[in-house]
Amino acid sequence: MADSPVSATALKPGGDPTGPSTPGGPSGGAGLSAKQVQMRSMIQAIGMLPVLVILCIGFHFLTEGRFFTGQNLSIVAQQASINTVLAAGMTFVILTGGIDLSVGSIVAISAMCGALASFAPGGGILGILAGLGMGTFVGLINGVLIAGLRLPPFIVTLGSLTYLRGFARLIGQDTTVFNPDLPFAFIGNDDLFGVPILAIIAFAVVLVSWFILRRTVLGVRIYAVGGNPNAARLSGIKVWAVLLFAYCASGFLAGLGGVMALSRLYAANGLQVGQTYELDAITAVILGGTSFVGGIGTIWGTLIGALIIAVLSNGLILLGVSDIWQFIIKGLVIVGAVALDRFRQPGART
Repeated sequence: MADSPVSATALKPGGDPTGPSTPGGPSGGAGLSAKQVQMRSMIQAIGMLPVLVILCIGFHFLTEGRFFTGQNLSIVAQQASINTVLAAGMTFVILTGGIDLSVGSIVAISAMCGALASFAPGGGILGILAGLGMGTFVGLINGVLIAGLRLPPFIVTLGSLTYLRGFARLIGQDTTVFNPDLPFAFIGNDDLFGVPILAIIAFAVVLVSWFILRRTVLGVRIYAVGGNPNAARLSGIKVWAVLLFAYCASGFLAGLGGVMALSRLYAANGLQVGQTYELDAITAVILGGTSFVGGIGTIWGTLIGALIIAVLSNGLILLGVSDIWQFIIKGLVIVGAVALDRFRQPGART
């Protein structure tokens, strides 16, 4: 994107946030015919969906038909749900050109706050509100430090990752807080017409995120800030407000992830809950086609990325692969996702 104000057309809700294609630009490409441009657009739209389909079919045959069963698909949906919610929040942040390494720790402290609040009279609502409130509060702190004081997102959220984990252990007295009568445990363990409630919540989050990103002025501004913050600022966009929203949204959804994790486990542990969740969320976003440099990506791609990670984990477990090799494979997937993002960037092969 050139260092110039964003056009009025680009700021219309539902319009193309990256603006019109230009020869040699990221959308059009120098010397490409109309057919080649159309083919490239179609490939970008399909994204990693073929990989997801191949993984599912491959694991079905490798596990002798155990993958495509109702019970296992329900497990995959549950496994993907929390990561999908976290990755949706991460999508907002990465689209602005930022990063949020604290989401796993936000899950831990939100789950802990929810667990402690659930013991009070009327603890069902209090537990949910405590988890969501804590996540949003932390997201607000991150946003103020990044958007207001202009501190590097990597450093701010890396610090949050560490101190939040400590606070989660501190308020839980470094033990597991278990509530066998958790009022909202049905969220993590029941289903509606055969579909896990966790999966319904995750899909609802994806729909709301899609609406914000593709059907509102705020969404277009998020893409504009990620594409070129200076140009966005010159066009009249309050960049600080967009960044603040992105980190608050990430914190809120991480808090929701904490409530979902608590409802599934009936318990919270400051040390163990949410470990490495930030890596899974980032991997899902990048696998889904969102670029680390910001301004490029879709929430549907993020959903596919989260499903790929869930299917991969589930298939490896069904095959009896040891957790050691699961860590190795997941690490290679993360490296591959970053390499794929680098390959997708304009001028990567020049």
